[in-house]
Amino acid sequence: MPRSDMPPAWDERTMLTTFLDYARATAIAKCTELSAAGAAAAPLPKSPLMTLGGLISHLRWVEYWWFQVVFLGEEDQGPWTDEDPDREMRLGAELPLRELLAAYQEQSARYRGLVAATDLAATAKRPVRDGVHVTLGWVLMHLIEETSRHNGHIDILREMADGTTGD
Repeated sequence: MPRSDMPPAWDERTMLTTFLDYARATAIAKCTELSAAGAAAAPLPKSPLMTLGGLISHLRWVEYWWFQVVFLGEEDQGPWTDEDPDREMRLGAELPLRELLAAYQEQSARYRGLVAATDLAATAKRPVRDGVHVTLGWVLMHLIEETSRHNGHIDILREMADGTTGD
């Protein structure tokens, strides 16, 4: 998928989906040609879970949580447990980056279909903070923020891994 932050139309849905796709594509682009060692490296001494693979896995599972568990109200089948609440981050060091990226891209394609078929004002089945049922539009804005914030982390980790920088 080409990486662009310029929407083909100026309605709210198109702008939100364009920016989320741009943030997703940026995360994927920053992992291009990264070695397995680079994907699993945790260079920050106080943050052993902060790996490039861990962040890609986290982004995938964050979208799962917001779309499937919160918005659709499905049972939580995520990798986290009470004993290991950050399990999705650990998966990034255990699974090949190619596999993590493919799962993230496949899932993103499914969620594009969900978003295209659902009103942005539709409310989530499961409440979040303070019992609020957020809208699909809010979920999209939240995922843009979350993915973009983690893209900053990905950018830094990639530069630490092999010196690669870029937009």
